[in-house]
Amino acid sequence: MKAKHVYESLPLDKDGRAHYGNTENETWAFLLKRQKELMQTRASKEYLKGVELLHFTDKIPQHFEITEILKQHTGWGVEPVPALIQPEEFFSLLANKRFPAANFIRTPEDIDYIQEPDVFHELFGHCPLLTNAPYAEFMHQYGKLALLADKKTQMRMFRLFWFTIEFGLIREEGQIKAYGGGILSSKSEVIYSVESDIPERRELDPMDALRTPFRIDILQPVYFVINSFDDLFKLIEKDPLKMAQESFLLPDFPAKFERKKKAK
Repeated sequence: MKAKHVYESLPLDKDGRAHYGNTENETWAFLLKRQKELMQTRASKEYLKGVELLHFTDKIPQHFEITEILKQHTGWGVEPVPALIQPEEFFSLLANKRFPAANFIRTPEDIDYIQEPDVFHELFGHCPLLTNAPYAEFMHQYGKLALLADKKTQMRMFRLFWFTIEFGLIREEGQIKAYGGGILSSKSEVIYSVESDIPERRELDPMDALRTPFRIDILQPVYFVINSFDDLFKLIEKDPLKMAQESFLLPDFPAKFERKKKAK
């Protein structure tokens, strides 16, 4: 059995720059072209505005280049990190208006799907909406609240993050559009999430989202829909930390997927 490629972030030079080869830039250019075509009729208009503001080209952008643009709009920045970080560090960065992002990109063999969040997922999938004030402020306040939680509650709070920031849908002018970074950086999910009649789409109820299990390696069987990005900001007023704690008193909803088998 072929060994799985191990992804690690690239080292930075003294100027904070990662150096990419031709294959890496070609992979970025391919993904950028493909997703731009797929998202035009399927992505939130605010996300599309953000893509234009970030001025993506056929070369992988440096984190500090994206930071310079985000700072002008919402005061956010991008923080280089390894492939995966612990919840405490993740929420700490959000609380300080820094979006954690690895800088490696998937290999051509993994062009359609990679479990690890690579630079395309992070910068193209997530950063465009960090130009949107209500969305960015939700991320900031959510990070601050999550830092007050213990590890178990932080993991529960990530469920709400998953069903909004990663795989959220929004209703715009009577149509369902995608805004979650996990959707917008995926070839399959960007079509499936808004057009397929297979998944369930529910109005966002934060307590329901907190009680809904998910898997990271499948097309999502359940999506939650908001009506505007102000809906995200208003979630903070409902105290998602308290709701996460209270959600442990209620049973999870039955999983709408097969449980992943543990490796022997």
